[in-house]
Amino acid sequence: MMLSEKTIDTVVSHQFQSANEALFQNKSVEISGFGKFFFNEKKAHKMLEKFESQKELFWKWMHDDTLPEAKRRSASLKYQMAVDGIRDLKPRIHDRSDLRGVEEQPSASEGIEGHDK
Repeated sequence: MMLSEKTIDTVVSHQFQSANEALFQNKSVEISGFGKFFFNEKKAHKMLEKFESQKELFWKWMHDDTLPEAKRRSASLKYQMAVDGIRDLKPRIHDRSDLRGVEEQPSASEGIEGHDK
């Protein structure tokens, strides 16, 4: 197949974005032929606690004038990563609605698929 790299990148990016959205909305996603993935509520709570403790620590380091500038800059980046992690996890943890549904089954009138001949 003679496809441009840009087209392939667009398709792959779209697939991952769609899978990520499905995981966010349904707390599970199944990729045919690859596997089913679930959002682990217990691990998310532990990760949120970790991010919150890191956020406090890195905030202190950012404002500690006794530390070298490079260490404070590094702490600033790590602080931002912790803040982003908290921002991403909180809506998933605090959303109590269970949107997982049962896959729609074909109606009996559609018949059974036959073997290829």
